[in-house]
Amino acid sequence: MGRSSTLYISRKPATAFVVMGLCWGAFAAYVPQIKASVGVGDALFGAVLSMASLGLIAAMWVAPPLDVRLGRRGIAVASVILGTAFLLPGLSYNPVFLGVAMLAVALASGLADILMNARVSELEARHKRSLMNFNHAMFSFAYAGGAVFSGIGRAFETPPIAIFGLLWVVILGLSLAMQTPRSPRRKEGEARPGLPLGIIIPGGLIVLLAFMVEGATDTWSALHIERTLAGAPTEGALGPAMLGLTMGIGRYAGQVLSNRMRDSVLLSGAALLTALGAGIAALASEPWVAYLGFGTLGLGVSVIAPTALALTGRRIPRQDRTVAIARVSVIGFSGFFVGPPIMGLVSEFSSLRYSFAAMGVLILLVLPLLIPLRRI
Repeated sequence: MGRSSTLYISRKPATAFVVMGLCWGAFAAYVPQIKASVGVGDALFGAVLSMASLGLIAAMWVAPPLDVRLGRRGIAVASVILGTAFLLPGLSYNPVFLGVAMLAVALASGLADILMNARVSELEARHKRSLMNFNHAMFSFAYAGGAVFSGIGRAFETPPIAIFGLLWVVILGLSLAMQTPRSPRRKEGEARPGLPLGIIIPGGLIVLLAFMVEGATDTWSALHIERTLAGAPTEGALGPAMLGLTMGIGRYAGQVLSNRMRDSVLLSGAALLTALGAGIAALASEPWVAYLGFGTLGLGVSVIAPTALALTGRRIPRQDRTVAIARVSVIGFSGFFVGPPIMGLVSEFSSLRYSFAAMGVLILLVLPLLIPLRRI
C-alpha cells in the first residue's frame, strides 16, 4: 500500500494531529511575546509552564472513560477542547493566569494526544502496517505552518488572542471530519490486571525524553535566536518553524525506515542525531547556524516518540490499548512540560547555550532505555 492509502486509512486521526500541530506551532512563535506580557524571568517562566504537568495527570485518568462515553466523536470533541484551551495563553497578563492557562492546555493536549494515538494504534493493528510516524509527521508539518503563520502575525503586531481565535474557528470546521470507528474494549475503559509495565515504563520514558527535547526547543528556540543571537521576531519564529518542518520530513522518512530496519536501530540513530543537533544549536554564532542545529535536532527527535508509541501499541491487547496508550502518553507527554522548566533553570544560572547542550546530553539516555525493548 502506498502513500495515498496511508493517508486515506489514517485521514481522521491525521486531521486531529494537524489541529494539535497548528496550536503548538502558534504558541511557540508567540512565546517571546507571552513571556514579556507576564513579566517574569527564565526560571519562573519555566516553573509556570511546569504547572501544566498536573493537567497531564488528570488527562491520564479522564481519557479512557471519556473515550468510551464519546465513542466516534472522541477526537473531534478533544480537538475543539484543545482549540478552546489555547485561547487562554493569548490572554495571559500575569504568571498566575498563565499557570492556569497552561494547566488547561496540558489537560486538553493530553486528552487529545491519548485519543489520537490510540486511534492510530488501532488502525495499525487492523491494517497490519506502520502508521504512527506518518500521523506524527502531519503534526510536525502543521506545527511549522502554525509557527510561520504566527511569525507573520507578530511582524504585523497581531495580538496572540487574534491568531488563536482564528485557529479556533479553523479547528471547529476540521472537527466535522474527525469521527472515527473504534475497536471493542472493556466497558469501563479500565485495564486488565497485569498490564505489562515492562513495556509501558521504558516506552513511556523514551517518549518523555523525546518530547522533553522537542518541548524545550519549541519553547526556547525563538528566544535563543532573538536574545542570544540578536535576531528579529520573524527570524525568531523561523526557529520553531525549522524544527517543525524537519520533524515532518524526519517522520515521513521514519514511516519508510520503520518498515525496513529494527526499531531499536532506528531509535539509537535518532537519539545520536538529536544530540548532534542540540550541540550545533548550543554553539551557534549566527541564526542560520541555529537553524541548522534545530533542523538536525528535528530530523533526529522526530521518529523517537512515534516509534516508541508504535512499539507499545503492538504489544497491548486491543481492549486495553487506550489505557496502555494513556499510561505511555502521560509519562511521555509530560516531557513537553518538564523540558522547558529545565531549560529555563539552566538558562537562569548560565545561558540558553548551556540549556541546549543539556538537552543533547539528556536525549542520550534513550540508549540504555532501549535495552529491555530490544527483543520487541
